[in-house]
Amino acid sequence: MKKEHKERKHKEKVEALKASLPDIQKKSDKRGITINRVGVENVDFKLNILGKDGSHIPVTAKVDIFVSLNHVFKGVNMSRFVEALMEWKDIDVLSDDGIKALLCDVQKRMGQKVVDSYIKIKFKYFMDKTAPVSLQDSVVAYDCWFIGVLKNNRFQFTVGTEILMTSNCPCSREISTFGSHGQRSRCTVVLEPSGDKKFWLEDLIPLIESQGSCEIYPLLKRVDEKFVTERSYKNAKFVEDIGRDISKALQGCNRVKRFKIKVCNEESIHYHDAVAYIARKLRGDRWVSDDKSLRS
Repeated sequence: MKKEHKERKHKEKVEALKASLPDIQKKSDKRGITINRVGVENVDFKLNILGKDGSHIPVTAKVDIFVSLNHVFKGVNMSRFVEALMEWKDIDVLSDDGIKALLCDVQKRMGQKVVDSYIKIKFKYFMDKTAPVSLQDSVVAYDCWFIGVLKNNRFQFTVGTEILMTSNCPCSREISTFGSHGQRSRCTVVLEPSGDKKFWLEDLIPLIESQGSCEIYPLLKRVDEKFVTERSYKNAKFVEDIGRDISKALQGCNRVKRFKIKVCNEESIHYHDAVAYIARKLRGDRWVSDDKSLRS
């Protein structure tokens, strides 16, 4: 009872202090400009994500949380973003439903100032990798992220990842007597799963990775280097080829309603990079270009 009384007194004291302090963010603003996104970036956070086999996989994440700010208000209370996030620090596993609930909580804490909220959770996702010939085991950390947007009570959830692979220039191979030049390809894919279907990272990563001239590996012996070099040479692809092959693979998997692809070849014989973008969405039973998505 003594402890409870002490805690109650402390809470009353804190509330009285809060009431005595001015809250500048509540003041009105006369400039008439809505802020599209305001919030916090790169909040370090630990959480568990769900693996395809049902396991809970711990990851260390960087979290961005934003809201839109109505033009009549001066500002938002930044501490409330982190406050809402910390409510989830002991959750067993963070799902897309959990992300939606978190964004609802953020909007509730902000009140009438906002009409939509946004979160991006960035993390390293580790997967085992086996060399193609020596079968040496290693591990790769892939950059991945989840994005949630809650606007006008409509929730959109997307998954993103960046994959490295190697590519070999078909033109160089065709015109050269002794070989051809290759480059590292950096492929970024963001997709919105279809309906209640899930697209597991364990499936998405190898699907993208296999579309280059050859996969790359953390650990290679000489027999593996021979395989990778020859495989890349035989499977030469332009940046356009890689983008289209990823697009075709995503369109054929029956789990996606919209996606954006960026393929960047970090050229080995040019000062510039070669880049291709593709954005498509499912309209009925047909895939069509999604120009609006590329502009966002």
